[in-house]
Amino acid sequence: MKVSVNVNGRQVDRDIEDRTLLVHFLREDLNLTGTHVGCDTSGCGACTVLLNGNAVKSCTLLAAQVDGEKITTIEGLSNGELHPLQEGFKEEHGLQCGFCTPGMIMTSADLLSRNKQPNEQEIREALEGNFCRCTGYHNIVRAVKYAAEKMT
Repeated sequence: MKVSVNVNGRQVDRDIEDRTLLVHFLREDLNLTGTHVGCDTSGCGACTVLLNGNAVKSCTLLAAQVDGEKITTIEGLSNGELHPLQEGFKEEHGLQCGFCTPGMIMTSADLLSRNKQPNEQEIREALEGNFCRCTGYHNIVRAVKYAAEKMT
């Protein structure tokens, strides 16, 4: 089947198998490897991308389901400079191994689009579907607060 989707501001038309998951379409067909495959069960959040501005786990969607839609991956979040969330993760030491970071950042981007100044509890609730096995979340929350301040 043919899929036509806007990915990171670029129109992409590809022939794909009907059963292709969005995460595999992004990684394998478009070489956007910042979207990670962590669990294949939607539990970890490493595959989170924005679908029309809303955070979704790309391992739970078929690429065919996003035909005609707009996808933003971690690669499309910035325009040559670090996005405030990326900068926040760097400045506040919000990553260690970095595996969960793209999903954390994309989920946080969705949060900050809806809530410009979230408090710590709101940030923690927004990130409940994303797992980090390294940091204990404290610095991740600080990174999101950093970005919120910088974006206002």
